[in-house]
Amino acid sequence: MNKLRSVGLKTSAAALRHTVLAASAALACALLPLAAPQAQAAAPGAAVVQGKPIKVALIESLSGAFANTGEAVYRNVFWAMERVNARGGVQLPAAAGGPRPLVLERYDSKGQNEEALSALRAAIDDGAQVILQGNSSATAAVLIEAINKHNEREPAKRVVFLNYAAVDPILTNEKCSFWHFRFDAHADMRMAALMDVMREDKALKSVYLIGQDYSFGQAVLREARKQLGAQRPDVAIAGEELHPIGRVKDFAPYAVKIKTSGAQAVVTGNWGNDLTLLVKAAREVGYEGSFYTFYGNALGAPAAMGDAGIGKVVAVADWLPNVPGAQSEAFYQSFRTRFPKPQDDYVHMRMQLMVEALAQSIERAGSTEATAVARQLENANVQLSGQGGSMRAADHQFQQALVVGVMDKKGTPGVKFDVEGSGYGFRVVRQIPAAKAQQPHSCNMQRY
Repeated sequence: MNKLRSVGLKTSAAALRHTVLAASAALACALLPLAAPQAQAAAPGAAVVQGKPIKVALIESLSGAFANTGEAVYRNVFWAMERVNARGGVQLPAAAGGPRPLVLERYDSKGQNEEALSALRAAIDDGAQVILQGNSSATAAVLIEAINKHNEREPAKRVVFLNYAAVDPILTNEKCSFWHFRFDAHADMRMAALMDVMREDKALKSVYLIGQDYSFGQAVLREARKQLGAQRPDVAIAGEELHPIGRVKDFAPYAVKIKTSGAQAVVTGNWGNDLTLLVKAAREVGYEGSFYTFYGNALGAPAAMGDAGIGKVVAVADWLPNVPGAQSEAFYQSFRTRFPKPQDDYVHMRMQLMVEALAQSIERAGSTEATAVARQLENANVQLSGQGGSMRAADHQFQQALVVGVMDKKGTPGVKFDVEGSGYGFRVVRQIPAAKAQQPHSCNMQRY
């Protein structure tokens, strides 16, 4: 079986499950260790929830080329569940078991769709009622199809699927499902946010499009061509390329092509090591252009670029650490207190809002039954640390503000916080409200 029985942030065959049962009531508390045997002991002052756990299964790449992205997700969701459990858990009526804690269990997809499907079966057999996944749109698509079939065949064991990062637009359009909810802005929304900045760069005359060769990477390049044609027809596409996902170890040949093309900027949806290695190779071959990215703000990319990235690496996100405001700053600092290692510095506001929406929806449903929970998730509206968003019932696409940041040195105006101890952070140059970030959909959903 491919299920990872985990202890803390490291996998272990000796531990059967990793259970979030209690946490400090203060978000900044770092007293509750991640490493624990079967269940975690309560930190001083934390609430201990005695009810039957609500099982949530995380299906992600926890080994292989993208293991760091899976672990980053795990930390975020773990922390969000600590917060829910610290305030007494999910509040259900006595008939539904009373207050109950959220429990996070890990399943390693190993970056393979078949492994993800095997993990889904294992999670359901283990009693999971909520499935989480996101770091591959191709995997999300096969999980949506499998969950649709499972929920039809076994209505008594239905599950809901919460997606925090699989952003191929098709997942809330042609492939939309009543059981699937996306909490990240999809690729077209992210591209539109980047284009909001590119539109003002009048010196930009040529770009190079490069991406991972699977559904998401293809969608990014397709939308880049479309939006450039509509909004910047004066910008030439100097080159376009798709590369194997997670298998390229040396991006130097790609970087040489980019430099040789004469492109002034690169547009890419690459993530994980595929982005870090790309920007590192570009620096090493002497490419001096800009990078317009979906994920250039973490996981080693700023450190790989160094001073060469100052003012040239642009990233779009649902939130960035240097978003102005005391609430936002306190939120980020509390995460860094909880996870102080520089390599763990990758916090996602959308994953926090996702867990809040799950807890809210279960409470409003008064039940953990999937259909009842899904109906409430359709109308979820959550706020946290000055940020927030709401689910659009028509297609199950979460609507939230987006921000665009530009890389700069820590300590420069607008860059109080750096990334992963690199000395470089992202200065917010554009805040796009949810009403402007939203886009039309083509979902025709079967409802239950």
